[in-house]
Formats: sequence, structure tokens, C-alpha cells
Amino acid sequence: MPMLRGFLILVVFFLLGEALRVLFVIPVSGGVLGMILMTFTLMLRGRVSDDLASASQALISVLVLLIMPGVVGIFFLASHFSGQWLAVSAALLLGTFLSVLTTLLLMKYMLRMTARGGADD
Repeated sequence: MPMLRGFLILVVFFLLGEALRVLFVIPVSGGVLGMILMTFTLMLRGRVSDDLASASQALISVLVLLIMPGVVGIFFLASHFSGQWLAVSAALLLGTFLSVLTTLLLMKYMLRMTARGGADD
């Protein structure tokens, strides 16, 4: 039952993001908007519920399946990118580099904050 409540929380945030996207004509995926809303909500609460954690953990194990539709779409639309492979490759490399760099900086910041919090106790 806890996992079902966690999935319900995820679906509610997805639907909220989708509603915002349609209501304000935002050119961003409803799922992304929902995750941003969920991030702010979790930041305000200061913790993640056990229900949400168990549902999220189950989704992480099938993450590859969630990425698969995009990969298949690019495979079938490859002819549209025939003259733009340099731009696509540059965007992929730059995007990968920036996401790894952002993750590194965030991890360093969080480790520093955790160490500082442990020293105050």
C-alpha cells in the first residue's frame, strides 16, 4: 500500500505540471514541471515520505525503460537529422558535460553542508 500512495503522489504532481503547462501555454513537459513542483514541495517539507521513497526506488530500477521511447523516436527520425549530425553531437556532448559538472558541484556543496551540519552537533 505505501508504494501505491507513492505512485499516487507522483501522478498528482505530474497532473499538476500538465495542468500548468496547458493553462499557461508553457513549452515545457508537464512531467518536468511536476518534478519542479515536487522538488519545491519537498524542500519546504524538509523530508521525503517513505511512500514516495519506495515508489521512486521502484522506478529507478526501470529507468532504462523510461528512456527507451526517446531513443526509438530518434532511431526512426534519423533521416531528419542527416545534415545536422555535427550540431546534434555537439549538443549531446555539451549537455552531458554540463549535467555531469552540475552534479559534481551539487554533490560537493551537499557534502560540505553535511560536514558542516555534523560539526555543529
